[in-house]
Amino acid sequence: MAGRSDNTSGFTVLPQRWPVERTFAWLMHSRRLARDYEARTDTSEAVIRRSMSMVMSRRLARRAH
Repeated sequence: MAGRSDNTSGFTVLPQRWPVERTFAWLMHSRRLARDYEARTDTSEAVIRRSMSMVMSRRLARRAH
């Protein structure tokens, strides 16, 4: 969303998504991260790290082709 001016109502959609929003969307592709199933925080952190490693390795593999 962009800043609001006095003569407009509602909001203005920016042309590009924020990097944090994209990151959360990538993480939600992991079934274990879509819901908080983990009882311990260190296990949850490990699952997040593994998911982000998978995302980054896929991106690197695409660039290599």
